[in-house]
Amino acid sequence: MSALTSVLPTFALPVADPAFVRDPYPLLARLRAETPVFFDPGMNRVVLTRHADISAVLRDRRFGRSALHRFSRDELGWPLPDPRQANFDAFNSNHLLDSEPPKHTRLRSLVGLAFTPRRVEALSERIEVILEAQLRDLGRQGPFDLVEEYAEPLPVTVIAELLGVPHEHRARLRPWSASIVKLYEPAPTPADQDEAEQAVLDFSALLRELVAQRRAQPQDDLITALVQAEEGGDRLTEQELIDTCILLLNAGHEASVNGLTAGVLALQRDRRHWEALVAQAHAPDSLGVFRRAVEELLRFDTPLPMFERIVLEPLTLHGADLKPGDRVSLLYASGNRDPGRFDAPDELRLDRDPNPHLTFGLGIHYCLGAPLARLELALSLRALCRALPDLRLVDPQEPGQYTGGFVIRGLARLDVQAG
Repeated sequence: MSALTSVLPTFALPVADPAFVRDPYPLLARLRAETPVFFDPGMNRVVLTRHADISAVLRDRRFGRSALHRFSRDELGWPLPDPRQANFDAFNSNHLLDSEPPKHTRLRSLVGLAFTPRRVEALSERIEVILEAQLRDLGRQGPFDLVEEYAEPLPVTVIAELLGVPHEHRARLRPWSASIVKLYEPAPTPADQDEAEQAVLDFSALLRELVAQRRAQPQDDLITALVQAEEGGDRLTEQELIDTCILLLNAGHEASVNGLTAGVLALQRDRRHWEALVAQAHAPDSLGVFRRAVEELLRFDTPLPMFERIVLEPLTLHGADLKPGDRVSLLYASGNRDPGRFDAPDELRLDRDPNPHLTFGLGIHYCLGAPLARLELALSLRALCRALPDLRLVDPQEPGQYTGGFVIRGLARLDVQAG
């Protein structure tokens, strides 16, 4: 893609810079205004920053999540797969996120038969019970880490119960997820590859055992529903089923944890917003209030700031001629702060409506787990406001530490206290 440097401005997005990861928005604002489309030589891809461009690409079927369903690596000019991450690559090739029609259509249809809105909404009462147990002692123990002690346990517990993973195995799910998602960053290390490979193998072994059990003894859980899902005589293969379950844990967990902790941090930085939610936390229609607030928090500080699309057909984008296999990065975090789409985008407005943020994507790859993430976020934020209305940051000047990733951006720690 080096020829693109004669057509597009060149800029290296500092995705590994801790200062940028901590607060990317000033730089993103400058790029949107001055260099909305550029070529990043380090990542070897075109980068888009504006909402209109990003949403257009997401809906354009000339771009996809994969190109190997149409072309060989030789035809695309891609290197051979890295043997250090063979199992991770195999996992990626078998789930919804990185597949294209007709495979994507088939997988989404079959998974959708099991992972239904009714199944998600039925979790509400159970989620509230889990949250109540988590919060029972938090406010009395002094300062605590909101990430580890509140945000992380809920989505792991919920997805484990949804899938039907026995309690004795659940402690391993979060470390597995954390290892696997490191390979979505632009420059994973060999150690990251080794850890992700082992996590995929270990998680797959557990799920293979559970799938065999559910075939023999069906239960009321998502693994059983996926085993039984059938349409026109078609079923998920065992490997597709296993990789779908891994994806549901990884995607759902990261979005929920990072969305909640970034949201609480945003509310605490301007306590008027926190206090406004606290005032409405016990109202009869409070869940609707918190659902709307969650949409704004996901826009304001996007937990998954950058996604990628691959060119599937020759096309011209902002004067640049792209060929199959070329990569385009979509800065969701920038599009969600675009003044061309949002009024006062750098302001947190909890009642913003409409709110066409990009956080869950658009088009055929719109996030299948979005309803569950939204439900978890609304219920967990409301429960926190009800139980700890006087919650505060321990140190407003240095409130949290980030994990260091940008593609999946989140707080590693957020110290808070009641009172």
